[in-house]
Amino acid sequence: MSKSTISTFELFEAIPNEEVARQYLEMRLWPNGPICPTCKSGEKVTTRKGGFYRCNYGCKDFTVRTGTIFGRSHIPLHKWVYAMYLLVTARKGISSLQLSKELGIRQGSAWFMLQRLREACGKDLPKLHGMIEIDETFVGGIERNKHEADKLRQGRGSVGKTPVLGMRERGGKTKAFPIKSTSIEEIQTAIHANVEIGSQLFTDEHAAYNDLDGLFFRQDRVNHSANQYVNGMASTNGIESVWAVLKRGLNGVYHQVSKKHLARYVDEFSFRLNEGDVKRHTLKRLDSLIDAVAGKRITYKELTA
Repeated sequence: MSKSTISTFELFEAIPNEEVARQYLEMRLWPNGPICPTCKSGEKVTTRKGGFYRCNYGCKDFTVRTGTIFGRSHIPLHKWVYAMYLLVTARKGISSLQLSKELGIRQGSAWFMLQRLREACGKDLPKLHGMIEIDETFVGGIERNKHEADKLRQGRGSVGKTPVLGMRERGGKTKAFPIKSTSIEEIQTAIHANVEIGSQLFTDEHAAYNDLDGLFFRQDRVNHSANQYVNGMASTNGIESVWAVLKRGLNGVYHQVSKKHLARYVDEFSFRLNEGDVKRHTLKRLDSLIDAVAGKRITYKELTA
């Protein structure tokens, strides 16, 4: 057994039921004792029965679920922990159908559960710096594979697909998110919002990356149309490997992702890339996701509106 992982069997032994899972989550989210989610104070918190706590500043009673993605969920906490374990260890993701079988719950509940977990994955990272590879891709159905009634008949290539912009810091973090278009204004606005001034950018020859080399950034490019994939230090192979994993997951595991929910799926894959280094122990990766659950609430009504 690798020293950097924990098996499913070992996880079940360590967290076999709801009560142990509650204690585990409380220790992680409240290392210095219970904190009221309303007033953010732990000074006058007293313990009640059944995992409840009371804030004597007049706030409502609360549990470790309150104000997190677990809020108002009837699914036991040890099943939530197992779902988080699967999400951080499954390189290409896990479908709601598979999760429903693993947990013994309805597929609809598993889908809602996964969407809540993806909501937690979407955290604001600091600006990237250093050497940054930047590229865009398109996500969506292939026009020729669609039913005749669903075809847009507006040409080939990116028609009917959603553009996704990605930035990968060599030796560091990855940021990726859907964008409205691949126009110069859209892409360069995103770059300035997510990359520190003075960074070294590596891009391809797409016109949207023109004129980045100058006052704010240094830039080197590769010319893919001329079959050039490496130009000295310049390449976009790192960010393109992100697209390879993303598309294999979307096509092979999820099969179809709507434009409405695409951002959450991209957040899931980005989170796994950023926190899922196999050199990190599985429990450390799991802790990273647990740390992200506070303050991340989304209702079924919001998801399906």
